[in-house]
Amino acid sequence: MSSHWKLLESHHAKVAGRSILSLFDSPDRAERYTAQRGELIFDYSKTNIDDDGLDLLIGLAESADVAGRREAMFSGAPINETEGRAVLHTALRNLPGSVEVGGEDVMPEVRATYDRMAAFSEDVRSGRFTGQGGKITDVVNIGIGGSDLGPAMAAIALSPYADGPRTHFVSNVDGAQIAETLAGLNPATTLVIVASKTFTTIETMTNAETARRWMAETVTDPAAQFAAVSTAKDKTAAFGIDESRVFGFADWVGGRYSMWGPIGLSLMIAIGSENFRRFLDGGEEMDAHFRTAPFRENMPVLLALVGIWHHQICGYPSRAVLPYDQRLSRLPAYLQQLEMESNGKRVAMDGSDLPRVSGPIVWGEPGTNGQHAFYQLIHQGTGVVPCEFMVAAQGHEPDLVHQHRLLVANCLAQSEALLRGRSLDVARDMMAAKGLSGAELERQARHRVFPGNRPSTTLAYPMLTPEVLGQIIALYEHRVFVEGVILGINSFDQWGVELGKELATALGPVVEGTAGTEGKDGSTAALVAYLRAKG
Repeated sequence: MSSHWKLLESHHAKVAGRSILSLFDSPDRAERYTAQRGELIFDYSKTNIDDDGLDLLIGLAESADVAGRREAMFSGAPINETEGRAVLHTALRNLPGSVEVGGEDVMPEVRATYDRMAAFSEDVRSGRFTGQGGKITDVVNIGIGGSDLGPAMAAIALSPYADGPRTHFVSNVDGAQIAETLAGLNPATTLVIVASKTFTTIETMTNAETARRWMAETVTDPAAQFAAVSTAKDKTAAFGIDESRVFGFADWVGGRYSMWGPIGLSLMIAIGSENFRRFLDGGEEMDAHFRTAPFRENMPVLLALVGIWHHQICGYPSRAVLPYDQRLSRLPAYLQQLEMESNGKRVAMDGSDLPRVSGPIVWGEPGTNGQHAFYQLIHQGTGVVPCEFMVAAQGHEPDLVHQHRLLVANCLAQSEALLRGRSLDVARDMMAAKGLSGAELERQARHRVFPGNRPSTTLAYPMLTPEVLGQIIALYEHRVFVEGVILGINSFDQWGVELGKELATALGPVVEGTAGTEGKDGSTAALVAYLRAKG
């Protein structure tokens, strides 16, 4: 496999100074460098990848046995080797299917859990399940990380389909968030969902206790208005939550991949089980495409290979996710966790040091907001930031078609500007037209130069529907998987979160003032002293 990396590095050295725009001298480039699944299209023609480069990238994927690892994942093999687990979030959206783990078909249990979720969500939505003050008007999901980012992102994305109770999300242990969330709610008509697989996550359980105390001030039986997404039935019972309102999931579903199942309960209540099933169907459609399409037509594989080219080969340290869709405002944060927690590793699957850089920094904001915030750096900064644009052909507001067309025009204009740039000669002509001359013309012109030749991709879709959102999320999940396989990384553990949690537990008594700072470094001890004095 090392030879494939060397060939790619050699090829990059040959083409690094080439104009991406020159690649469009081939009249069919846009067509050949666009992949399609249904009505979803992925255009990667505005990158410096040419036919030879694509051949080498596909050879890299083949040498890493992406196809074999892909089949192992879908078949229930324990590819999460550090934890000895299968990786089967795909099973949560493949409801008619059959998948064995350890010789046992897991799908009957998956379907049974889905049916329980659907029944409960419809009971809440219809008023068959009520609070102690009547029909449920608000649902508060308490969770963090994968128990929050996915459903919170999707609830915003699919808000045009939300006809159930209002949905709120609390994740941060900072009391400000839960205080502000609960302040406008009626405890007697609020359902609280506590999402924690172990029911021990400190942030989640601290917020759950706060919510229970808040509810107890108004209702006689607070636990009757709690549900849980957890496998720790002894702990949920101790909390007082009836087993009929506890929804578990298997250890082969990683947290950041879990919103397809019970972690998505709050989303299902918001949009209804039929729309939630449409979301699953979209994900399953992308699964089928990923599992069967040739690499040259395979959207997740191509998205991953573009990422490998930009980060590992070109050396660009970050990538920007730029959805020109306000309802995808939380998608960059969701993908930040999905990609950086999955592939932000320093050792390979066998424990050896990685021979090259691992995953990139992922960040972004929705357009057009980002244009007035950080696009300055993207267009004229000294570094290159590959951009991943997303845009819909239609919005959900029929009376605001003109505004949506402005949005689309801005998205396409930004990718074109990154490609074309503006030369010094053009900038000089602009300044001359303003009446400048001499040294002042030259000075002002240089400020108006856009280097261009900066790569971007565009993911386009007809409209943001439950199916389309499912396709997009599954597309990025599989992109992360392919990149991880190529890099030799286990994309399904997250040991990097452990040390900080351990130290925070130890520092709790120190911050409270019941323990001293012996053994702490000077900086930490000084900060504790300051915060104690001011607290």
